[in-house]
Amino acid sequence: MRQQKLSLLLISSLFCTFAINAQEQPKAEDLVGKNYLGIHGTRINTDDDRLAPNDVDFIKHANGYGLEFGHRLSEFSELRLSYTHLNLTRTGWAPSTPSGKNIAANYLYFPTKQNFYVMAGASVIDVIDSDLSANVGAGYRHYLSERSAVYFEGNGHYQFDNKYTDLSAQIGFMYFFGDSAKKVVRSAPTKEPVTPEQTTSAVADSDNDGIIDSKDQCKSTPAMNKVDHKGCTIFTEENDELHLQVNFDNAKAVVKAEYLDKIKVAADFLAKYPHTSLAIKGHTSSQGPAAFNKTLSQQRADAIVAVLTDKFGIDASRLTAQGMGEEALLNMANNAAAHAENRRIEAKVGVKTKVAVQR
Repeated sequence: MRQQKLSLLLISSLFCTFAINAQEQPKAEDLVGKNYLGIHGTRINTDDDRLAPNDVDFIKHANGYGLEFGHRLSEFSELRLSYTHLNLTRTGWAPSTPSGKNIAANYLYFPTKQNFYVMAGASVIDVIDSDLSANVGAGYRHYLSERSAVYFEGNGHYQFDNKYTDLSAQIGFMYFFGDSAKKVVRSAPTKEPVTPEQTTSAVADSDNDGIIDSKDQCKSTPAMNKVDHKGCTIFTEENDELHLQVNFDNAKAVVKAEYLDKIKVAADFLAKYPHTSLAIKGHTSSQGPAAFNKTLSQQRADAIVAVLTDKFGIDASRLTAQGMGEEALLNMANNAAAHAENRRIEAKVGVKTKVAVQR
């Protein structure tokens, strides 16, 4: 008990000393990458079900003191490891006052990057028996200088094996050391006098896109295009697709004149996108022998290829024809309308294009 009182007295003295010389609170970004060491005093109110070995009395509470080590991961978060020596107090009669310890690893989250934080982690609390516990809590940190602070926090501990619930309050002092992860700002080199010619060149914007030539990585963007901070055109993706379907008379592979306009649309699509190829699949109805239908469907696909190459000038290397026979019926019914719907060719292709965003 005497050691706990001395620890709390030491922390209180340090708080008073630094409070007199308190400076502006450091920015969170200046703490990133720094480590800290700290000391603390702790009070734990233990679960009434924590029985002593003789089952006559139970642990009432514990006072303790300890050390901690922490590292600032980001503006919002820290990791902290701590060790606390505990002096336990029993109710009832006991031949001696037992001692224990608490070893904890916690993740601290600062939602506003400033003083208030919430925390969660795991700890091994040795109160008669060593128990693995999960703990959650919250705290408040008061900075005394750019490198020192005091804090106050409360935690709840849940021990898994015996389902104990302990509550703790902690006060501590901490000191940061090391450099932050923020880059060191170097003093700017002495600049040579700037001539009027150099000034004119530095502010010139030859393509009138709002980015001066000295920073423009695309110096000839069209005036109507929207540009990024580098002076280059901003593009957006658009989808374009083609779906060609041509129907045929029964047992025939002759392309009817009424479908030439649709085939021309396909030819225009291929001309617009010269790197695109087109797969044409021929189909039949379910009437007739399967072998005959297979041949007929190939003839229908070949007929479309012939129209695209002979009439519209599409390179044959960009076209493929495949006869599917009666393997992929659109309409499974066994009637004249269904058979007419199934006598067809189909070709589908889609492309993604980049389109310049306009001002």
